[in-house]
Amino acid sequence: MTATATIDKGSARPPHALLALSEPGRAMGELASFYALRPLMGMLPKGDGHGVLVLPGFMASDTSTRPLRSLLENLGYDAVGWNLGRNVKVDNARIEAMMGCVEELHSRSSGKVSIVGWSLGGVFARELAKLAPEKVRQVISLGSPISDDRNHTNARRLFEYLNGHEPEPVRQGNFRELAKAPPVPTTSILTKTDGVVAWRGSVQANDHDQCENIEVFASHCGLGVNPAAVYAIADRLAQAEGSWQRFAPRGLAQLVFPKSRLH
Repeated sequence: MTATATIDKGSARPPHALLALSEPGRAMGELASFYALRPLMGMLPKGDGHGVLVLPGFMASDTSTRPLRSLLENLGYDAVGWNLGRNVKVDNARIEAMMGCVEELHSRSSGKVSIVGWSLGGVFARELAKLAPEKVRQVISLGSPISDDRNHTNARRLFEYLNGHEPEPVRQGNFRELAKAPPVPTTSILTKTDGVVAWRGSVQANDHDQCENIEVFASHCGLGVNPAAVYAIADRLAQAEGSWQRFAPRGLAQLVFPKSRLH
């Protein structure tokens, strides 16, 4: 369910090692659940045909988002991957290429696009929406390290080994306020059992009245196929442009969303 955010100002720490070690097994279980429930997912809210750009997580490619994109296509969206290979480097060329994806999809669909980003992909989604809010309908991030403190993630060392402590866009003054939400409807889907990004690093403040956090029971590596997360994504995307409302699961769906507060 949607939770009110009270961000902990204490020192940032990555998830416990046991959570990280259990990620592969839990993610495989979520993938199996996704395909087991796939026939029922046709009953999720239908889309209006607008473009949806889906960005993969750190070290991942479009292959990881293929199940989600396939479902969104079947629900009636023009869902596309970024077609830029693995999500490894953070440099100006990569930012320009992603902006090109947004612009191409915006032009093709003749309207604003939604951006769904998994992990690091969600960080990119938020920053792209800040750069071109007139072309973005909404942003949905999945287990994304949107805090300005990289110590929330146990992928920090690998990220900095590959990109340096300050990647090229940061050195030029961009990507310096990750915690600040873009000026469009913004949803952060997170899980307290995330083994890669500590959940507190994914909680966004209520920067404006169209920001929300949705907690699910999931692993980090399974978020893109977790049935509850997929339900929330479909619910968010189905809202008519300009009529955004906070997430409120209905009927039996209420049973699969935690009722704890995020603080």
